[in-house]
Amino acid sequence: MKMIILRYIDMEVLTPLMEQASGEESSDEDLDKEQQPHGITFTQTLLHLLKGNIGTGLLGLPLALKNAGIVLGPVCLVLMGVVCVHCMHILVNCSHQLSERLKRSTLGYSNTVAVAMEMSSSQYLKKGAPFGRKLVDFFLVLTQLGFCSVYFVFLAENIKQVVEGHYTNTTAVVVAMLYSNSSEGSVSSPLDEPAVSVMTGLDQRLYILFLLPFLILLTFIRDLRNMATLCAAANLCMAVSLVLIFTYVLSDVGDPRQLPYVSTWSKFPFFFGTAIFAFEGIGVVLPLENQMRESRRFQQALNIGMAIVIVLYVSLATLGYLHFGDDIKGSITLNLPHDTWSNLLVKVLYSFGVFVSFAIQFFVPAEILVPVVCKNISEPWRYTADLFTRALLATLTCVVAVLVPRLDLVISLVGAVSSSALALVFPPLVELVAMPTRPPALLILKDVSIAGLGFLGFLTGTYVTSPHPDKGISVKYKMKQ
Repeated sequence: MKMIILRYIDMEVLTPLMEQASGEESSDEDLDKEQQPHGITFTQTLLHLLKGNIGTGLLGLPLALKNAGIVLGPVCLVLMGVVCVHCMHILVNCSHQLSERLKRSTLGYSNTVAVAMEMSSSQYLKKGAPFGRKLVDFFLVLTQLGFCSVYFVFLAENIKQVVEGHYTNTTAVVVAMLYSNSSEGSVSSPLDEPAVSVMTGLDQRLYILFLLPFLILLTFIRDLRNMATLCAAANLCMAVSLVLIFTYVLSDVGDPRQLPYVSTWSKFPFFFGTAIFAFEGIGVVLPLENQMRESRRFQQALNIGMAIVIVLYVSLATLGYLHFGDDIKGSITLNLPHDTWSNLLVKVLYSFGVFVSFAIQFFVPAEILVPVVCKNISEPWRYTADLFTRALLATLTCVVAVLVPRLDLVISLVGAVSSSALALVFPPLVELVAMPTRPPALLILKDVSIAGLGFLGFLTGTYVTSPHPDKGISVKYKMKQ
């Protein structure tokens, strides 16, 4: 099952969760991972690394640069990318070391954390190993559901613009045609102006609610192999959209001297949350390495793939911010004007890709949580309970989207809360715990610094993107300035 999905489906952190959801454990009878005749190739591994790191977070990076500055932003984005790649290497190396000590062929993310704690000399850590596994699983599931909430907001904002752009463009075309045919030079539009006003004035939350039944039906798909064709089409649509976006922003590159070199520090947590959300592809690292035909070349594939990702991130973020300036929005697609059908096409194509990706991101939380709910339910009602639980989880992600209907805020919130823990906090701590001897002082300083950075980003990012009862107003309304 894992091999089929790895080959056919674009996913960000899905694969490792599938491994944990299925409850599979590596055994001594498994094939050596360096001698898998049916493993994925170097090129396939590289492509999956790229797909695992390129999603909705990429489109929000231009706004992230605004929150850091046109000079400080790209520098910090590169540094954060380097640190995240380093943490990926840490996770792979720790998994190798623990696998060799246990004589196992593969270990997933949560199992790596649990085994490291079990083999620690500290009795406290040994006793807490089951909690460590559950904690990582919790953050992985939280990340998946967070992605789904981001997708709700992304789809609602882009579909709203497409609908408004369609009615505005249609009205303009009809009026222009009638005006050109009018001998008096004045004419009233025959279109139903109240209807046009209603369609262009709907609240975004209503679009989120309109999407809910369609996405609930999508979550009822229980075998992702049936979506292989849709996923391939979604990948193609997103790739075409990115090409069109780059073409548009390159048509007019602004003057960087007109933008602040360094933004205020109060906005930097928003940059951190968005950037770490975009870089959160650490979940695909171990499954890809474990399934690679030549696992010895995985480190090379990881370096090449993430180098391409960093260049893509910095390029789009910088060019997008230079083109739109301080008017940049939570997704660069929202800045594309409505006056051309090509710009509307970009939003439609990328929205289709995100719509399909919703089912993929939702699959693992459902596979982990649904069996827990259904195990004590009698057989005749089990299928109904399965569908009800999936609908309830989808509704939960919809509620979060309604409560935080700003794409930039929900991305920063998900990034700060869950992505920072997975990408920056757990890997360096696992490296310290997994050491069979006392770690060198420099290693301790390095790992504690990275984990501290992740934890600080978690605290500040969560604070600035959450409502403040003492102030009586949510930060999302302040950010509208």
